[in-house]
Amino acid sequence: MSKKAIDDCIRTSVEQYFKDLRGAEPDALHELFLGAAEKPLLDVVLHHAQGNQSKAAEWLGINRNTLRRKLLDHKLIK
Repeated sequence: MSKKAIDDCIRTSVEQYFKDLRGAEPDALHELFLGAAEKPLLDVVLHHAQGNQSKAAEWLGINRNTLRRKLLDHKLIK
């Protein structure tokens, strides 16, 4: 999947979110969408890295300790 395809998917989700609001004012959209995207991203990447946190961190472009903290925060590991 290209960056454009991911961008289009996100754009579609944001547009649908606004439609679902039916005119109500949104709140904390940045936190909402980053939070919603981070957990599945981490979960899928860790799965494809076969549980190897060092490899997953490298693929994500983040420090392994940062990844571990995020995995704990999202309850993806114990």
